[in-house]
Amino acid sequence: MTTNTKRASLAPLLVDVAVPVGGYYLLKNGFGMSTLAALGWSSVVPALRIGWAAARERRVNAFAALILFVNVVGLLLSLVAGDPRLMLAKDSGVSSAIGVGILVSVALGRPMMTAGMKPWLVKGDAAREAAWARLAAGSAEFRRAEKVFSLVWGVVLLAECVVRVVGAYTLPVDTMVWLGTVILAVSMGIGFFVSGALAAGPMAHMLIAETNAETNEASKGVALARN
Repeated sequence: MTTNTKRASLAPLLVDVAVPVGGYYLLKNGFGMSTLAALGWSSVVPALRIGWAAARERRVNAFAALILFVNVVGLLLSLVAGDPRLMLAKDSGVSSAIGVGILVSVALGRPMMTAGMKPWLVKGDAAREAAWARLAAGSAEFRRAEKVFSLVWGVVLLAECVVRVVGAYTLPVDTMVWLGTVILAVSMGIGFFVSGALAAGPMAHMLIAETNAETNEASKGVALARN
């Protein structure tokens, strides 16, 4: 996989997720902006992305729309101040918004987490890209695994939200300040493990098998042509 191909495959994910999320923390922690201001300015990229996609491609970019929605939720929740437990629970609003958005995308038959998973499985290889297209069009098992991957992450994020909200209102505030990070880290670990075992791993095997099968067919065609 060439460097340029790798960059091209990861560019949409970086623009839709890493830039706005990273921008929020940079503006808030690096430049000392208020939560309200940081959320507002970090919403600019997904908002522009949605407008550009709608004007040029005549479609709404799902990831950009979700990040924009999450920021708007955060802005609304940030308007409520004075309750430390509510401020701890506020961070769970991000997980719940993303989790709901992912589950809705699965229900609509357009699993949102595919955009983040595909570059790592295809690895910028043209043969794997073609194999993905064939499997997505003709393999019910492949499409089911694709949905399962997003379904797992949707459930994990919603579960993480519930646990953190319960903890915010039942445990001491000082405990939840550090425990919230632990809960998030454990949830991410569970998400990676379960989604990998149930979906990403099997999909990778199907991609490899499909790529090899196509390569073998092409080799046979060349051999017959020579004969």
